[in-house]
Amino acid sequence: MRAIWKGSISFGLVNIPIALYPATRKEELRFRLLRAKDLSPVNYKRVAEADGKEVPWDEIVKGYEYEKGKFVVLKDEDFQRVDLEATQTVDIQDFVDLDEIDPMFFYKPYYLEPQKGGDKAYVLLRDALEESKKVGIAKVIIKTRQYLAGVKAEDGVLVLELMHFAEELADTGKLHVPKKLEPRKKEMDMAKALIDSMSAKWNPEKYRDDYREALMELIEEKVEAGGKEIEEKPKPKKAPTKVIDLVSVLQQSLEKTGGAKKKTKRAAEHPPRHKKAA
Repeated sequence: MRAIWKGSISFGLVNIPIALYPATRKEELRFRLLRAKDLSPVNYKRVAEADGKEVPWDEIVKGYEYEKGKFVVLKDEDFQRVDLEATQTVDIQDFVDLDEIDPMFFYKPYYLEPQKGGDKAYVLLRDALEESKKVGIAKVIIKTRQYLAGVKAEDGVLVLELMHFAEELADTGKLHVPKKLEPRKKEMDMAKALIDSMSAKWNPEKYRDDYREALMELIEEKVEAGGKEIEEKPKPKKAPTKVIDLVSVLQQSLEKTGGAKKKTKRAAEHPPRHKKAA
């Protein structure tokens, strides 16, 4: 795995040389647009809206639309005037209780690996963050952009997680959400009982990308069939449901989840006996 950035973590007078590695990977399937008659890949062209003509790269400039249809052009020197010095430093400005931060602020994690001479300070910061349950709030410049970031201790590793600035989060006050609707006590009790019956220990391996796996299976079938059309399997039809009585729906859900749990428990206690081969 290649480091995408190298620099240091700085807090107070402490400086820790580190390398930044992606902590996640995307499993998206990539598709190309093709011409149907001969499966020739289709490429994109840069076309001007005014006359539909293709525009070469040397005639393209960057513009900001400040009003509908009105633009101001920004040149390379304009970007350089506001360019921040790339210090290669994760500059921790504050330490904050992790519980105080809304998880909505975090969006992209990276692993931090200590570089030569940084092991002792790395372990010191990692263990101190873990014991204090705090996160270092920092600013860092990666490539050409400044980010807000949190430095956290997770499973024995320091993690740099990029964060949204406050103005990037949409205002929930603009959503039409019921505020003064009080559920009946019986409904609340049954809802809590349903949540309790469906509660389980967190196991990330349990959850799979069913859509991607089904799509890959279909692709493999089409490859084996030489690209020919495959007969579509009939999908089970779901009976339409109308939520009229919330209590009865909750009761049915409780009975369903309770029955499923009992079956799982019985299966665990009495595993099936396999017949011996003749």
